[in-house]
Amino acid sequence: MDPPSVTLAGADLFQKRATRLRELVVQVPALDEFLEFMARVVQAQHQVLTDKAPGWKPAPDAFDEALKHGLPPLGYQALLRDVHWQGDLSALLEGVEFHIGQRQRPLLESLRSKTADELDALAVNVLEARSGSHEERPLMPLVAAALQVTWVRLAQALPRAPDKPAVQAEALCPTCGCPPVASVIHGEQYRSGVRYLHCSLCATEWHLERVKCSLCGEGGQLIYLGLDDENGKPFLPIQAEACDHCDHYLKVALREQHGRADPVADNLASLALDLMLAEEGKYSPSGYNPLLIVGD
Repeated sequence: MDPPSVTLAGADLFQKRATRLRELVVQVPALDEFLEFMARVVQAQHQVLTDKAPGWKPAPDAFDEALKHGLPPLGYQALLRDVHWQGDLSALLEGVEFHIGQRQRPLLESLRSKTADELDALAVNVLEARSGSHEERPLMPLVAAALQVTWVRLAQALPRAPDKPAVQAEALCPTCGCPPVASVIHGEQYRSGVRYLHCSLCATEWHLERVKCSLCGEGGQLIYLGLDDENGKPFLPIQAEACDHCDHYLKVALREQHGRADPVADNLASLALDLMLAEEGKYSPSGYNPLLIVGD
């Protein structure tokens, strides 16, 4: 049986991600406070997705034409003003409020003090993959977490998964048009060794051949870089797939090495790999993780 070309996120997406983050808290003590906070946020994402009714429901046939013609049905440019994502943000903040330390509480207070227009401006920065101002940057991951809940819910309600994107658009999500956060090499029998790009917004996964760069499409100049422990073995089941043709890299989570490897959680935990590549100065990241906003 051929593996599916496009898959939509499952109902347990955030629950599994929170579990993986809690594992990584122990495994990566240098980032334990940060990873514990993100585990709380992702657990709150699961609760909002599970318990909160959507603030806006599209008509049953709202996305039929887009699906028919191979266009991303959930493009954020058309939907941001309709989807009531700010309700998901409020629920998310309530979900984390009693489970975080004093250092994070000012973030919640600052977001609650924003007007609806100011929150939409933050959302646009997230969706456009901008780094935002120095003052905005700490707030944007929480905004991104709420947007992810909103778009995952919308994707789950689609009548079917979109078709695989055309070659000229294969670096962008076929569901919402956003860039990938990373890729995943799966380990299940029916798609063992198959690579999928994982959307940074709606968590859709779409197949891309392993022998080509996810950004420029070239296949002959890829190298793989990772972090090793003191015994010379991989520290985490994640690597940077770097391309010497376009000088960019995208991380890849290796479920062949660890069945619970997650393209977002392991991406966050492998921040040292990003720092190492930044110091070398050769490769720039092509992926976008909105739960970790860094400056230009």
